[in-house]
Amino acid sequence: MSKTTDPLEIKLIKRFHQALADYQLLEDGDHILVALSGGKDSLLLTELMSRQMRIHKPQIKVSVAHVRMENVAYESDSSYLEGFCSRLGVPLYIMTTRFDRPSVKQTTRQKPPCFLCSWNRRKQLFNLAQELGCNKIALGHHQDDILKTTLMNLTFEGSFSGMPVRLKMRKMPLTIIRPLALCQEDDIRAYARCHQYLEQKKKCPYEHETTRHEVNILYNQMQGLNPEARYSLWHALEKSGKLIG
Repeated sequence: MSKTTDPLEIKLIKRFHQALADYQLLEDGDHILVALSGGKDSLLLTELMSRQMRIHKPQIKVSVAHVRMENVAYESDSSYLEGFCSRLGVPLYIMTTRFDRPSVKQTTRQKPPCFLCSWNRRKQLFNLAQELGCNKIALGHHQDDILKTTLMNLTFEGSFSGMPVRLKMRKMPLTIIRPLALCQEDDIRAYARCHQYLEQKKKCPYEHETTRHEVNILYNQMQGLNPEARYSLWHALEKSGKLIG
C-alpha cells in the first residue's frame, strides 16, 4: 500500500488506527463484516478496513454487506457499490428486506419507522455474519454520531449512554465495532468530496420525523459555546466506561 501525503487522509487514517488500538477492536484471525449503507461514512469505513486487511498485522478477513429496504425509498447505486468493493478487493453481499410502517393509530404503542428499519437491517446483518462465519460487525458511526446519540439519550431517556465503540453481543457470538469512532464528520465529508464518493440516490423519507434534527442544533450550539465540548463529553463517556460494552 503506497503512502499518502494528503494531510486529511493522513489524519483520518491516524484516528482510525488510534481507535483500533485504544479500544482493541481487532485481533488476529478476525473475520469482519462491514455494513455498507452507501453513505460517505460506510464508504470510508469499507475503504479503510480493506486497507487494514492488506497490512496483515493483525491478520483479518473482510466481507461487506449492503441491506436494501424494499418499501423505503432510501437507495444507493448497487452497481457503484459493487464496483467500489471490487476495486478494494472485498466481497459484497447485497440483501433486501422490508418492514411494515405502523398506522397512525398504532404509533402510540409501536416503534417508529426509523427504529423498525434499523432493527430489520441489523437482523439481516447478524444473520449474514453468522452464515459467513464472521465474529465481528463493523459499523460506520463516527465520533459526532456517538456524541449526538449521547445527547439524545440524556435529553429524552434520562440516561448517560451513547453507542459503544466495542460491544460484545450477549445472545450471539458477535462483537459490534465502530472503527471510525475518533473521526469527525467534517473530515469524512471533505474526504468523500475530494475522492468523489457517489452520493445516495435518495434520502430516507422519514429522516425529518425524528428528534435528531433538533439534537443536531443542540450539538452545534454546544460546540459554539465551547469548541472543546466534544472532547469533554467524549472524556466523560470514557471515564464512565460507556465506550466498551
